[in-house]
Amino acid sequence: MPYSLCLGFDFEGPVNHPIVPIDSPIDETPQVQDLIRRALEEDIGTGDVTTLALVPKDRQGRASLVTRQACCISGLAIAARVFKTVDPLCQIDHHRQDGESADSGDTLMTVSGPARALLTAERTALNIVQRLTGIATLTQAFVQAVRPHSTAILDTRKTTPTLRLLEKYAVVCGGGTNHRMGLYDMILIKDNHRFLWSGDSGGSLAGALQKARSVYPFIPLEIEVESLAELRDALQGNPDWVLLDNMTTALMRECVSLCKGRCRTEASGGITLSRVADVAATGVDAISIGALTHSAPAADLSLEMTL
Repeated sequence: MPYSLCLGFDFEGPVNHPIVPIDSPIDETPQVQDLIRRALEEDIGTGDVTTLALVPKDRQGRASLVTRQACCISGLAIAARVFKTVDPLCQIDHHRQDGESADSGDTLMTVSGPARALLTAERTALNIVQRLTGIATLTQAFVQAVRPHSTAILDTRKTTPTLRLLEKYAVVCGGGTNHRMGLYDMILIKDNHRFLWSGDSGGSLAGALQKARSVYPFIPLEIEVESLAELRDALQGNPDWVLLDNMTTALMRECVSLCKGRCRTEASGGITLSRVADVAATGVDAISIGALTHSAPAADLSLEMTL
């Protein structure tokens, strides 16, 4: 599946955030292939002793990857790459694609080849596709909840260390939008930055914004605020985005009105499925949700031997 990850959550609007296009399938990227290699080394170690002891070397097999719940699929190409990394003789038949929805009982992919390879690759492949499908499924639920509004659902940096690329890919599969990829592609001034920063402006938020823009004039600039007073201060510094942090919907609506025509708005903090539609109705441009990646339950999938 060709894909594109956003840096600085690029979507239609006045701010031109940069994009990193990836023209090849995600499983062909060096970062993913290295991750697969390390994951297999972790699991196999000196050898899959159970399989080596019980399964004849020349035994062939076939297995189906089946979902036990309704879900939004992500990670199939990566799971397929796991099998082919263990043994290039493995043959993959895809019945569904990443980003598609599936019902309980659907077969997503069939793998055939040396039986030893199927068993040795099974857990690593399942771990990846269950994790990513869980993220995509949760993301899809949030996206569907705000569908009546033109609000983007964003991920955050609250990802599993070294798995950020995959987890943000899963968010895209679920219909979400990527926030910044890391600390390098967007300035986001948060409370601890504000606490440690001081300058000729006497510590104003506008001053912090102006200082940051003077150092990095071509990087998108966002600042976190928690009150109307902070927002009024920040707007004097002409931010590209303002993050409305842990606000009531009433206060958020007032802040959105104040920002119209001046900058775009992102809501964050305390966002749940039961609340997200009300937050979107305030008119915010985007809602960021750490739970998409740090709290998504793994999807219920299984690999069933059929031959």
